[in-house]
Order: sequence, then structure tokens, then C-alpha cells
Amino acid sequence: MRPACVVARHTERMRSSERFRSVIAQVDERVDETPADRNRAADFLRVAAICVVILWHWVFSITHRQDGQIVNPNPIEHVAGGWLLTWLFQVMPIFFIIGGFANLTGWDSVVRSGQGTLAFVWRRLGRLVLPALVFILVWVIIDVIARVTIPDYTGALNVMPLVFTPLWFLAAYTWATLMVPLTARMHRRFGPMSSVFLGVAVAVVDVGRFAGDQEWLGYVNSAVVWIFVHQLGYLWRDGYLDQYWRRCALAVGGYSIVALATVHDAYPRSMVSIPGEQVSPMWPTTAVIAALAIGQTGLIMLAAPILNRWLQRRVPYRLVVLLGGVLLTVFLWHMTAMLAAFLAAEGLGFTPVSEPTAEWWMRRPLWLIAPVPVLAILVAIFAPIEQRIRRALSLS
Repeated sequence: MRPACVVARHTERMRSSERFRSVIAQVDERVDETPADRNRAADFLRVAAICVVILWHWVFSITHRQDGQIVNPNPIEHVAGGWLLTWLFQVMPIFFIIGGFANLTGWDSVVRSGQGTLAFVWRRLGRLVLPALVFILVWVIIDVIARVTIPDYTGALNVMPLVFTPLWFLAAYTWATLMVPLTARMHRRFGPMSSVFLGVAVAVVDVGRFAGDQEWLGYVNSAVVWIFVHQLGYLWRDGYLDQYWRRCALAVGGYSIVALATVHDAYPRSMVSIPGEQVSPMWPTTAVIAALAIGQTGLIMLAAPILNRWLQRRVPYRLVVLLGGVLLTVFLWHMTAMLAAFLAAEGLGFTPVSEPTAEWWMRRPLWLIAPVPVLAILVAIFAPIEQRIRRALSLS
């Protein structure tokens, strides 16, 4: 007779194998049900954008302790020409463009079914807000326990604010989604001119901010810029950008505006925030991010036909569907996974490097690998919650 522990391990392996087969079967079912005319490039770009964000936070950030906080500034200012990479890999606008594409599709579906604004808002925001509330609740519990058990602990927001970085993005995206009933109606009535109007508004607000020394206007643009970027996805969804020349014009025009705005130091050259810069492109959000989004829209539209042909193949699209089903969970918890890896490294005697030295570069492969097991555990725990929420909302 085998020992009980051996039997237990064998049983657990069997259960894990069954769960894995179940997940793969669900993915295959979703792939089989995907309409032939679905824009698979949009699915891929959403996943790719989040993967870039995660890799940037894990690998290309200088995570260390500073004045009692765990911080993770980026090393762009120390890398010759590094700012140019941000013109491609500042992917937050791409996620909003894809979001506009998806949200207009969802809004049209709600309108066709005769349902109202509340149905759309509940379904779309429920998918975002409910998993985020679970994330916040878990961190509140962690914070309470830490306050009771760790001497001199001053709270997660003070000691490790980096874990809450994803919530900033979700807040901005929630704002854009809340505005869909209004912006979709504007788009239907005025077509591309609604996007032109928003783009002009972004430029005017920034002129007022900098020329008129009205810093508060930066917060106005933090709201308007993301609505404008989201609206670019509407143009994609409704075929306004199907002509090849329009896609080229957006790519060249958008990046030309970025180049002109940054070459004379009106804006910083980096599209991500750099410590010590007087103006951050991201917060308060500036017009140069809107220009970047125009250029990126052109690029992704040029790439979309190639991506759609490639994603007709089963293997790459299976991976997109697999990751897409847990994408919000991965995004919410990826900084928690990095924090756990950072604390474990400290516990093992590794001294964090606060400058992009040769030692820092040598450690980059470690930071590509170390958070993965923690994130896998977090996804195994919380992804089923995200998926149950999605199923429940799809039935409501």
C-alpha cells in the first residue's frame, strides 16, 4: 500500500491535469466559435499591449528602496536614445484605441437589442470594476495584517505604492467607457468630425495650460486626451481608416507632430514619465500623447491586415484567446507578483541596484523570470473570479 502522502500527491497531479485539459478545451471551443470576420488583430494588440506594460514594469524599471518606499522609475534618461523606444512602446494609447473599437461594437449591439445605457455601462464596467474591487479588498486585508504585525509599517500606499499602478490605468479607462453613450452618439452624428473636434480641444487646452500658465488645465486634458484616443478606435471600427493612404497619413502625421513638439523642447522627448522632468507627458496628460496615439493608430492599421492573416492560424490565435481570457487578472496582479519577487530577493541577500549599472543590466533576465511563478499562482486564484464575472454579465 502506498503512503497517504504519495496518494495525495498523485491525486493532486490528476486534478491539475484535469483542470489544464478543461482550460484548453474551453480555449479551443472559443476559437472554434470565433466568427471568420472577427478582427483578430484587435484581440492580439490588446494582449500584446498588456504584455509590453508588464515587461516594462518587471524588466525595464529600476526597482529599489528610496526614502522608505519601494519605487520603480524607468531608466530611459540613462540610455542613449532610449526616449525613441517610448514612441513605440508607450502602449497605453493602443489599449484605448482597441478599447474604442470594442466599446463601439458593444454599444451597437446594445442599441440593436433595444437595451439602454445602463445595460451597456453595467456589462462593460462590471468586467473592469468588479475584479478591481477584489484586488483592492485583498490588499486592504494585507495592509491591515501588516499594520498589526510589522513594526513601523506605515501602510501600503506609503511603502509600496507601485502595486497600485494598474488602478490609474483602470480609472482612466473607466472614464472613457462611462462616456461611450455620449461619444458614440457624437460619432454617429458627426462622424470623423467628432474626433477632429476633440483633437482641437486637446490642443487648445494645452496652449492655455502652458502659454497661459494655467496648470489646472492639465487635469482637464487628462480627461479629454483619453476620450480622444478612445474615439480613434471608433474610426477604425466604422471603416473610416480602411484606405491605405489614410493609414499612412495618420502614421506620418501623428509622429511628425510628436517630433515637432519635442524637438524644440516644448514637450519632453520621452513618452513615459522621467524623474526630474518639469513636464510629464502622462500626468497631467499632454497633447503630445494624443499626437502619439494618432501615429500609433496609423501603424496598427497598417499592421492589421498582416496580423489578421497570421491569426487565422490556430496556434497563435489559441494563445491570444488563452491570454485574453485572463488579461485583466494578469494586469491587476503583475505588480504584486513583482513586489513578492523583490521582497524574496531582498530576503535572500540581494541588494537592489538604484542605477542602471552593468550589474543592473546583468540582472534583467532574473526579473523576467522571478515574478512569473508568483503571477501564475495569483492568476490561478483570481482568474476564475474574472471569468465568472464575465459569464454572469454576458447573461445579464
